Amino acid sequence: MAQVSENMYILCSALDGCVRYAPMYIHSFRPIAPRKILEAQLFNQQYQNYEDIPNVPDRLRWCRHHMGLMQKEVAELIGISRGHYIDFEVGYVDYYPKEIVDKLAELYGVPVDDYNRFLYKGQGKMIREYRESLGLKKKPFARLMGISPNLLRAWEDHQKRMNINSWNKYFKGKIKA
Repeated sequence: MAQVSENMYILCSALDGCVRYAPMYIHSFRPIAPRKILEAQLFNQQYQNYEDIPNVPDRLRWCRHHMGLMQKEVAELIGISRGHYIDFEVGYVDYYPKEIVDKLAELYGVPVDDYNRFLYKGQGKMIREYRESLGLKKKPFARLMGISPNLLRAWEDHQKRMNINSWNKYFKGKIKA
């Protein structure tokens, strides 16, 4: 047997003084456990389009399924541990470091979500600009939003990172990130 290219070999044999050649191709397939195939099919039936998916963990899973990747492979491609990536897909975290979000967005070919863009552009600056566009000082704005002035001050001064639930409740659709 002689190798012709990366995936092609030629099988040679001599019988009765005749040399015979037979091309052979070596194929490699990614093994996927049947339960994982069923999980991916059910998930993809639930969500037809990326835009229909309401949360980041499900969007990550949808993208991974559509690329035919396993969690371990995605983790290796973006340079984190499998456990860390699983935390993202399960929803154990709501803050994704900028470097990781950028790598995931590039790998999956999708835009960065509004919440993370809001954090990266500077939550304090974005909140302050929104408040000032309404012509309000901190206390009246905090009352309008139904939050304490101390919490607003902590957000604006970057002393406390706003979680995704607060973003969704108070600012989603109001602040263009």
